[in-house]
Amino acid sequence: MNKAQAPASTPGVPKEPPADMQNATLFRIYIGYRALLSIVLLLGLINDDTRQVVGVLNPELYFNVAISYLIINMLLLTLSRSAFASNQAFLFVVFFVDILAIVMLSDASGGMASGLPILLMITVAASAIIIGNGSIATLIAALSVIALLADTLRLINEQVLELNSLFPAGLLGMLIFTVSLLIQAVARRVGKAEALARKRAADLYNLQRLNEQIVQHMQTGILLVYADDRVRLMNQAASRLLAPEQPQPMQQGRDLQTYNSEVYEQFHQWRNTKQHQPRPISIGEDDNKIVAHFRTLKGEDSSQTLVFIEDYTPVTQYAQSLKLASLGRLTASIAHEIRNPLGAVSHAAQLLGESDELNEPDQRLSEIIQQHTQRMNSIIESVMQISRRQPPQPKELKLNRWIKNFVEEYKATINFEADIQIEPSTEEINVRFDADNLQRVMNNLLDNALRHSELKTGKATAAIAVSIETPTSKAHIDVIDQGEGIAASEQAKLFEPFYTTVVKGTGLGLYLCKELCEINQASLTYRRTGTGASCFRVLMTRHS
Repeated sequence: MNKAQAPASTPGVPKEPPADMQNATLFRIYIGYRALLSIVLLLGLINDDTRQVVGVLNPELYFNVAISYLIINMLLLTLSRSAFASNQAFLFVVFFVDILAIVMLSDASGGMASGLPILLMITVAASAIIIGNGSIATLIAALSVIALLADTLRLINEQVLELNSLFPAGLLGMLIFTVSLLIQAVARRVGKAEALARKRAADLYNLQRLNEQIVQHMQTGILLVYADDRVRLMNQAASRLLAPEQPQPMQQGRDLQTYNSEVYEQFHQWRNTKQHQPRPISIGEDDNKIVAHFRTLKGEDSSQTLVFIEDYTPVTQYAQSLKLASLGRLTASIAHEIRNPLGAVSHAAQLLGESDELNEPDQRLSEIIQQHTQRMNSIIESVMQISRRQPPQPKELKLNRWIKNFVEEYKATINFEADIQIEPSTEEINVRFDADNLQRVMNNLLDNALRHSELKTGKATAAIAVSIETPTSKAHIDVIDQGEGIAASEQAKLFEPFYTTVVKGTGLGLYLCKELCEINQASLTYRRTGTGASCFRVLMTRHS
């Protein structure tokens, strides 16, 4: 290839070798040809059939030039590196030595009559291909013609050749020039075509890299599944949604069933029927949900399938916000209508209880009416609190410091002894959360923890642990108590409205806590610790 036409090397295009490497390859091939030619020329002195043609005028000169030519070529074979192949001065010297060697061998063999000058055409053609500078390639062709004509004139002067030998020498010189110019033109066109091919290859490579980056950073998970159910490729989102506990490189090549059995079942149902009704799928203990969609990969191999995994949490949060907005308006109206007659009932019960004419059983009935009206009023207050809930105003919180300040303020507001242990994180954790919402959540969780611990152990104790979840690197706050805990059969109803295990409870505290967490892009779950204690976990995304 003409080096002057070579494009700049493009990093990251592995299948397209650089121009210098291609020139080095061509140069090695040419040096190999020269070494083989020198061996053949030496063998010409040994063979009886060719001994009468080569070296007939001066066998000693022929032998010495052929041996020297062979040694030079062997040395060049060991030294032919990319640096030499791109050095035009070095290349000029190599081709000049070729011209001298061929002309001297031709002179020792009788000039044009030996047929050796025809080898100059190969030298000139090689120079036009390997040397990038057209002027230097033309100079080599001119030197070849001059050396050829000069040697022919010398042999005519020595009366070895006739004067008419100038005609074939001149004809060969014209042919040498023509070959040089034609090959230079072809090399330029090939160089332009190769430069265009390199540019297209670079564009395709860059486009491929761009597509890979887009796919890897999409929020939708993408898996390429083969006919044998093996996952060939997956992006970061798919790894995060399906297998957050393992790094992405470890996910390649596994069977789809090992990620999630329900995704696998839906995939095979779609493959058999070509019909699919997306159903939310639970992932992990935090009740995260995903939705899977399937598409046949278009192309020659239709056995490959693209599986799209979408995080269903934003959809549920949006639906929940719509539901709560509608429910809030309805409950606010109902609560407002109930509150007025309830206040009248409560006031009448108080007046009735103050009457001296009531006997003891009637007095007890009046107390029961007041207790339950107070409970109903608490429920109405909670409902009104939900309906009046404003959009969160998150700000950056340093969890360790915030929890410490919260516990100090909490202890100052209660009128009983409480043992609250704090286990801060070993590193500073920053999160974005509405401080008022988080305080309301922690107040409710800590109230529950102290109450249940006291019911079982007689002491109001609780522990608050701040740490980082290892697989997902999310921050979490654990509120741990020593109470009886929640039975496994009851855990599914734990965050439902009006569900309570305490007679005096309203059943809206945990429900409100969960809603406040969700509107702050966090989650609230219940679990057992390693020691069997009850634990409510607030899981939130870290903020850097």
